[in-house]
Amino acid sequence: MMQMKRGAALLLALVMSVSLAACGGEPAQEPAEEPVTIRAAALKGPTAMGMVKLMSDAESGAETANTYTFTLAASADEVTPALMQGELDIACVPANLASVLYERTDGGIVTLAVNTLGVLYVVENGNAVSSMADLAGKTIVASGKGSTPEYALRYLLRENGLDPDADVVIDWKSEHSECVAALATGAATIAMLPQPFVTVAQGKLPDLRVALDLTQEWDSLDNGSALLTGVVVARKEFVEQHAAAVDQFLEEYAASVEWVNANVSEAAALIGAYDIVETAVAEKALPACNIVCITGGEMEDKLSGYLQVLFDADPDSVGGALPGSDFYYGA
Repeated sequence: MMQMKRGAALLLALVMSVSLAACGGEPAQEPAEEPVTIRAAALKGPTAMGMVKLMSDAESGAETANTYTFTLAASADEVTPALMQGELDIACVPANLASVLYERTDGGIVTLAVNTLGVLYVVENGNAVSSMADLAGKTIVASGKGSTPEYALRYLLRENGLDPDADVVIDWKSEHSECVAALATGAATIAMLPQPFVTVAQGKLPDLRVALDLTQEWDSLDNGSALLTGVVVARKEFVEQHAAAVDQFLEEYAASVEWVNANVSEAAALIGAYDIVETAVAEKALPACNIVCITGGEMEDKLSGYLQVLFDADPDSVGGALPGSDFYYGA
């Protein structure tokens, strides 16, 4: 009988020790989230360039935290409906479009990162321009009237003491190729072009030089904002359901961007293979495409300042209103 009592006591002690360990000793482990398939899209051009290493790894079967399917699109019109209808989870889009989509979906879009700073440059056949002030009295051919290139140019002119409607002539063309043609024929000597069109133009016009980097001109204002081109956004519902997967994506995306910037030749080959930009053009243009992965508070500071500039120029360019704090992931 004593042995039975002693055995029962030992069993009770074992049960109590297990219970205590579960309640107050070792914390219960949360079950790990199953690998998530992330459906991502990017536009052909600089905003897709930083993603090519991650795309290549996912396609080749290299180990990644998530499973990915990637779509490359020629224009934002192909990406926007799919994102809004839940057919995409993450997309690289123009910075102002992210704000527009946030308004259209009643806050259903979240910005994860800035992925491309400014890609606009003033180029010249000549040596008359070395500062924004030197544009006084000049004619600039450009495309993008009524959109962010116009707002950025006008803002920088005003911030440098020039009236964009009186002190310069802006000759708006419908396409970048028309600007290049005007330079080639001598009809113009100064143009505002984005990368990689600057590289394309220099291939046709060896004497064409970059006179002004508008990203640097914006940075020199030192107002906390930045000239931006593209951002990475996600559906808010997806972020809420798969926060761990989103954080893992950002880690892998940041690593992809770092690799692209450090391995230009290899990255250019991938960019060409994915038909984003021709390999030769990509290799020359990459260092000037300002590909980044900026997240958190720094992302919010730069993006909110940029959107404020666009809002002041034309509220419709950002969807009619500035987005709330929930627009900035991790800020």
